[in-house]
Amino acid sequence: MEGNMSCKDEDLSVMTGLFNCLTEAYRCFLAGSYPPQNAADVAGVIYSGFCGPVHGKGREGSPSEYCGENSAELTCMCMSFLGRVSSNLTSQGLHPDVRFYYAEVLKVLLEDMDLITHLVKRFQAEDHIISHLAAKTASNCVFYLICKSGLISPAWQRKCEQAFQNPWPGAELDACLWSLTEVSKKLLKGAHRELMTLLVGFDLTLSVLCSKLLPEEKKHMSQHSVDFTRSSHWGTSLCLLLDLLEVLTSSSLVCGAGVRLKSQRVTHLHSLALLNICCSSEYYVKKRVLLLLKRAILQKAGEDWISGDVASGRTCGNWSSDMSILARTVLKAASDNWLLSIQMQSGAFFGGTRHILGDQIQNWDCMMLRAVSLIILKSIELCIQTAAGSEVKTATEVHAYMQSLWGFLRQYRFKQREVTHLCCWISMLFGEQDDDMMEAAKALLYIFLHYRLMSGMDEFAVLETACASGFNPHCHFVLLLQSMSFDYSVLLDFLISAETCFLEYFVQYLKCLRDDWQGFAAACGRITMSDCCLSQQKKLGADRSTLKCKGEPDKVESGSCVIPPAGRLGMASELRLVEYDTSDESDSENTVESVCALNGKQYKSTALLSPRPEGLLQPVLQSEETSHANMASLSWQLTGEISVRAVHCLSQLREVVTRLHTKKLFPYNPSSLLKLLAQVESCYQKSHLSQCSKS
Repeated sequence: MEGNMSCKDEDLSVMTGLFNCLTEAYRCFLAGSYPPQNAADVAGVIYSGFCGPVHGKGREGSPSEYCGENSAELTCMCMSFLGRVSSNLTSQGLHPDVRFYYAEVLKVLLEDMDLITHLVKRFQAEDHIISHLAAKTASNCVFYLICKSGLISPAWQRKCEQAFQNPWPGAELDACLWSLTEVSKKLLKGAHRELMTLLVGFDLTLSVLCSKLLPEEKKHMSQHSVDFTRSSHWGTSLCLLLDLLEVLTSSSLVCGAGVRLKSQRVTHLHSLALLNICCSSEYYVKKRVLLLLKRAILQKAGEDWISGDVASGRTCGNWSSDMSILARTVLKAASDNWLLSIQMQSGAFFGGTRHILGDQIQNWDCMMLRAVSLIILKSIELCIQTAAGSEVKTATEVHAYMQSLWGFLRQYRFKQREVTHLCCWISMLFGEQDDDMMEAAKALLYIFLHYRLMSGMDEFAVLETACASGFNPHCHFVLLLQSMSFDYSVLLDFLISAETCFLEYFVQYLKCLRDDWQGFAAACGRITMSDCCLSQQKKLGADRSTLKCKGEPDKVESGSCVIPPAGRLGMASELRLVEYDTSDESDSENTVESVCALNGKQYKSTALLSPRPEGLLQPVLQSEETSHANMASLSWQLTGEISVRAVHCLSQLREVVTRLHTKKLFPYNPSSLLKLLAQVESCYQKSHLSQCSKS
């Protein structure tokens, strides 16, 4: 008994000494210096604190058996210190002398003492903090070794491969998934060549892992000895796998041309399994799956943490076939009523979960609705573009897919909304997310062009059907301009920004507008102030607690608030990113005469336009305090004037782009864009002259 007490006292004394030595070394490191002990001694302290005192190895009991809580603290402190040191050495953020000292510490620990072998053993620790810290520290050390020597730790790789070959949801699998994701992400951020070496080494085991955790068919689950979905830890492990899949997918986009590894294609090849997960999993898992599929089909996987171009891998031999597989799988699932099996919840907000009482309107999760919509729309677009539209052979198929999507949306966000014009849905759903809205608009434009080509109907019937299914691009463009109060500077900001695909969409739409002016005029006639205001005012009323609009001090959330024109008047012009009209660089002689003949004067968007008896346009100033009743009485006579305001907006845009390009201030060559804008103005003039001659 006395011997045991003596051992406990001795162990406690040793542990206290290790704490003191480690604390001193940690403080020196944080201060940018190093302790007086040599590097080997500090390495010995870290090793002893992590693995137990060397002199105690021969005893039956380890320090953790006598002082479990203190031992766990010491272990965490050692891993935290080691992780910080390896991370700072990799980032080149230390003084040369200090860097050399701690590099020697790591050399002793990683090469002489083989500490990574001991770190990976802690992956399966019951204490989740220790397990995660071990994974984090091991990842930093592995990345340091790769940067230093180009070599991958055999002990770390072997541990991960073992976990992937015989997966069971739990701490060990989670630690291995997280660690591989972290190392791969760091290599991806730094564009390290060793990334492909790492992925090649894991390609086979990752394929085995995904075949077990993501079986293609539900019936395949019975072929495994264990149903992983019954594990309470399944959701966590699956989310970590989804993080890894995004890294693998993004790695194929930045690694250049060449044959993609099977592990880099998992998201596409196992898309059916991912879609099935959306039908039965926990909501947070379902959400993660849909967001992954959305990024994959938009070819934006990893865009949040990758610098530079993420699309160089599109030249890979099997890239287009993989995207085609993904798109076909989605559309096949949509045909099999996959959308009906997706259940939505209320959107998240600061207070947590919102409970709906009485007649309150449910605010559904817009992020999920946007993700589902984009997955369907982009799948249709991709199938149309594949082999000249052979994947979507008939206009009837396009119409069926669109009706399926709108039926899904009608169940949720829009079932309480009195929307008379279905094309308003795109601005209502995507109005708070510029990049998603442009992707949706571009996809719907391609869908419309394909439908018009394949339907065999006359132009009027095509436009009527497109409006009935919500994919008339003319309506979408007019609603977009209307939501920004026809302010050309917002379009200019979109053109300059690289955050959306607006340029690609804009060029394609201008070609469509040039070739189908009558369709544009018809769309302007369909859209009335009541259509847009009714839908938008209901949206604002429902989202009043979360939506903040431009013009409110200290409350600006986004430049893409969807606000009806009556609410946006006076806002857009006052809050432009750059006052292009009043710039000192502007020359009056470079100003191109406006097609709308507004006497060369740039009016603010607070001006209301009403027709003169002579047929010219005259600005009528409207105060911001105008009541909604007065605003309704001055409804702009939109059937005739929306087209005028739209062309005026495009004309102003052409003028300012020309001016900026002349002064070499525009970021790219806009010659083709300017030509299209001029052609659109010409179409308007011809149409106007034709109407005048008829009258």
